Amino acid sequence: MSENSSSAAPTVLRLAQYTKADQEEILGKSDDPFGVAWTGLTWRPKEDHFGIRRDARLVAHTGLLRLPVAIGATETEVVGVGGVAVAPDMQGQGLARLVVTAALEHARTMGPQYALLFCRPPLMPLYQRLGWHPLDTDVLVEQPEGRLATMPLRTMVTPLRDDVRWPSGPVRLFSLPM
Repeated sequence: MSENSSSAAPTVLRLAQYTKADQEEILGKSDDPFGVAWTGLTWRPKEDHFGIRRDARLVAHTGLLRLPVAIGATETEVVGVGGVAVAPDMQGQGLARLVVTAALEHARTMGPQYALLFCRPPLMPLYQRLGWHPLDTDVLVEQPEGRLATMPLRTMVTPLRDDVRWPSGPVRLFSLPM
């Protein structure tokens, strides 16, 4: 895959790594680039990264991570989606859709049947347009020192297979949130 020029259609690239400098290239320098510091949560870094470059500048990102979870009495894994970012001057061009869609295509090869993300309520319509569904149940997530916390952000899920439906029951992530 080649880098994009500003006149070419955006291409999603698999990134070998994603650093704080990469995040700042997209979102600028900020103590709270995702607007979630108020949650007081500790977050887990993603392992697989996808991005879009324009004129050699990284302008969009999505990260993935396999995570253990319990849904009701069933223990399974989900693909956590996080770190979705689009440069403020590039928003409204469909880049979030492109980078999230490419990441989900990869997620379908990772094994789990579902993808899960946490988002601020104003972003829910974007994810719903991309096929995500909000959960109507609290989600417990692990935090340092063995603490459990109720996720204060909205939890959304999407199937990674055509023939699956999210089961009912309480949800617990056996991990820091992503």
